[in-house]
Amino acid sequence: MVAFDRGMRRLFLLLTAVAFIVLLINISLLSGTDVRETIKNIPIPGQEKETGQNVLPDPNRPKTPSTGVDPGNFEDHAAVDDNHPIVGYMKEADEKWQAYEEERSMTFKETVSKYRRKYGRNPPPGFRDWYKFARERNVHNVDDFTQIMDDLRPFWGVEPSVIRSLAAHMHEEEQNGISGIFIRDGKIWNTTRANWRAETLVEMLKPFVDKLPDMDIAMNRLDQPRLVVPWEDLQVLLKKEATTRQIYPDAAAEWTTNMTGFYKVDDPNPNITDPNFFPAHGKQYMDIAKAGCPPESHARDRKSTLTSAEALYKDPNGGFVTNFNRSSDLCTIGPEIEDKHGFLFAPSSVVASKSLLPIFGECKVNVNNDILFPANMYYRDDERYTYDGKTDYPWDDKKETIIWRGVTSGGTNTADNWERMHRQRLVRLLNGTVISGKDIRIMNEDPDHQGNYRNFNHFNASKFALDHTDVGFTEPASCVPDCSFYDGIWTYKKMTTLSEQFRSKYVVDVDGHSFSGRWRAFVQSRSLGIKATIFREWHDSRIIPWRHFVPLDNRFDEIYSLLTYFIGLGSPSDAGNSKIPYVPRHDFEARKLGRQGREWAAKVLRNEDIEIYLYRLMIEYARIIDDNRDRIGYSGDGSELDKYDAKNSVSLSNGGINAGHDGKGKHD
Repeated sequence: MVAFDRGMRRLFLLLTAVAFIVLLINISLLSGTDVRETIKNIPIPGQEKETGQNVLPDPNRPKTPSTGVDPGNFEDHAAVDDNHPIVGYMKEADEKWQAYEEERSMTFKETVSKYRRKYGRNPPPGFRDWYKFARERNVHNVDDFTQIMDDLRPFWGVEPSVIRSLAAHMHEEEQNGISGIFIRDGKIWNTTRANWRAETLVEMLKPFVDKLPDMDIAMNRLDQPRLVVPWEDLQVLLKKEATTRQIYPDAAAEWTTNMTGFYKVDDPNPNITDPNFFPAHGKQYMDIAKAGCPPESHARDRKSTLTSAEALYKDPNGGFVTNFNRSSDLCTIGPEIEDKHGFLFAPSSVVASKSLLPIFGECKVNVNNDILFPANMYYRDDERYTYDGKTDYPWDDKKETIIWRGVTSGGTNTADNWERMHRQRLVRLLNGTVISGKDIRIMNEDPDHQGNYRNFNHFNASKFALDHTDVGFTEPASCVPDCSFYDGIWTYKKMTTLSEQFRSKYVVDVDGHSFSGRWRAFVQSRSLGIKATIFREWHDSRIIPWRHFVPLDNRFDEIYSLLTYFIGLGSPSDAGNSKIPYVPRHDFEARKLGRQGREWAAKVLRNEDIEIYLYRLMIEYARIIDDNRDRIGYSGDGSELDKYDAKNSVSLSNGGINAGHDGKGKHD
């Protein structure tokens, strides 16, 4: 009888809630209130609140006035109820992420087998130690290191002795912009031309350096990437790599010792290979970059059109990015933004080469052949770039604004070119005064078909920008001969901390001289990250656009389509008016994307993940510089760690040892 009463009570509560919703909808229809936004704040009876977005920050942190009510976990249960293109992008991204999750190896045996199937060779020596290192640090996906393999593939077409020679001596000429880090007997033996980047990389290597063989590491000490091997030359190298693929059952699991050609102080007989560097700062970068593109690409095919190029990555409805990888591919977009991105028409520190050189760099564009490693800035405990959840804000306490702060970097600024710089274009586009009277394209709800959307090409965004943007420069920088030409152009804003930026729901991230060091913190935050870039980083395969962040075209032409979709525009009473745009507010979609990015970053973008990635990179690199690289490697089937894996099983919700906390334990 008690159970029956409890059941009747639950049924009564449910019916009461349904009746209340129906009543609310009818009232809303009469009053013109946005139904979706009212429903969002109805608590679901018996539902626990989620532990991600809504945990309160440090009580000592300054508070902002609350702008809403905690809606619990409603967005988990809310179906998107219209046909906006973004609905489809989010669904496709969810499917891609689900496939990523389902393909993970759960044991060492599976990991080894998948490695051989994918790369056609044995894993390198030290692979078992690396696997245990990764598992002990709760690695989420033990297979996702394709970026490393792609970066190193061409080097199988170069003799190991040549690679060692280059790594040993490129640092010797200061104008080369290379730091040297040298490992001997499991220790960092020496560094040369070290700056903060090299010093940080040394710290990143320390947790596992005792497991590494002797090697020389040539690190790019400049802001901007270095290498563009012509496409035709690269194909030759890749074909050579393909011919070396073989799985030797009797491979030696040890590194070769007593190899020559490593760096020595005051070496009387150095074996030096010319890296063929040439200065390219201040020059049109696409003149160099297009050589790395295939002949049929937009960058090289004169018959290619803007329309055909945009069809590869952009939706004509709203201008939204549908393929983020293509949207940063210079072979696809280079001709369209070569005069709109500072790195492409006014690079500040490019010292380039068309040769394949073993240079480790923090970022690169798609045609570069630098070897990516996790950016040093992500690993440093620098408050300008390090996320602290204690100083973030719950979603409903954040402002309905998009924020960006920075200096006028991104290239060499002059009185003649500053208006074409990417940062300057963003700041002007989001300035309500500058865009006053200009027509801007957005997507509004079709007046004749509720729930459907179409392009609206005559939106005056001035008032919307004044109400919902907080964007500006804090000071001028990178000017020639000086920054006096900016006098009277900018009203500089006060510099803000990361935590102050997280007062806004939307944080937009664009490039500087190269990649942006703030991006990881943006994804880790309770805000929603919006990203435009031409640069690639180590983690790109791990974070999925339209599931973990919102992609943005490098021309920024859809920024108002995005903002009006999430923030909303106009009143439901304008829904049937073809002259006044109306866009229903999609706040819970924005919250959901931000939360998914935050929870995912806590699994795959940790400092531990940086160490795991770098360790794997180092043993793969160690193999390509080994004289016996074709005959060394791990030849077992992985079964010797069956007991280890059984004892320390991988959670289906999060990889790693004893990871049964579903990845949320340290989110807030």
